[in-house]
Amino acid sequence: MNIYVSNIAFKATDNELRELFEQHGEVTSAKIILDKMTQRSRGFGFIEMPDTASAQQAIAELNNFNFLGKDLSVNEARPKTDSNGGGGYGNRSGGGSSFKKRW
Repeated sequence: MNIYVSNIAFKATDNELRELFEQHGEVTSAKIILDKMTQRSRGFGFIEMPDTASAQQAIAELNNFNFLGKDLSVNEARPKTDSNGGGGYGNRSGGGSSFKKRW
């Protein structure tokens, strides 16, 4: 099961997060998401646990748990969706002129 964890303290490491969740069962992956430009934590991450029962127990026990000074928000991760709404330039309308520029 893939678990979404938010409100992670910026000083937390992947290993510290892994150790916290390992108290509830086997963890196959623990990853805090980093900002691409600064390489600093974005305050959320993902945990993968192979056993659904252990994962659900971890969610129940660690949601609102104070970890390194911040109360975690822990939920089952939802599948990634297309967040840009279809891409491209959308329905941008031009200015007030009817002249069409040819490239």
